[in-house]
Amino acid sequence: MVNIEQLADELGQALKAKQWVVTTAESCTGGGVSFAITDIPGSSVWFNRAFITYSNEAKKQMLSVTDQALVEFGAVSEAVVFEMACGALAASRADISVAISGIAGPDGGSDEKPVGTVWFAWADATGWQQTRSCLFSGSRQQVRQQAIAEALSGLIERVKSVIEE
Repeated sequence: MVNIEQLADELGQALKAKQWVVTTAESCTGGGVSFAITDIPGSSVWFNRAFITYSNEAKKQMLSVTDQALVEFGAVSEAVVFEMACGALAASRADISVAISGIAGPDGGSDEKPVGTVWFAWADATGWQQTRSCLFSGSRQQVRQQAIAEALSGLIERVKSVIEE
């Protein structure tokens, strides 16, 4: 299993090197990414805020997710996490964001979106955006931990690629 604390520390180092600040928009992880980030001493330098938007209403109110995306695609979709990531950037002073929405289980899955389905979106102030879907296995806690690791890994990947440009 990936060490989440190591990933959060690596993210912090990369963000400090780039002088960037991150924000998170989380649904199924319930603040797990922001918890991992704020577990790192000094994270106040590179972490702006967290949006825990578990309900559709919260997604709309806090991140400007549209009714159209929620109705047409559902909360666990590429369209919704994309709007979450962009909304988090717009509502913060961050340079980069990650958004997560998924079905951690043990119930709530369907044939189209089984338990373990998690959508991710990353966006930054340069206009860059990326989305990804993963199907994780295991218990609710295991799915959430894997999602937290994936979110952090995606942030690290992007920040390091910008540093190398």
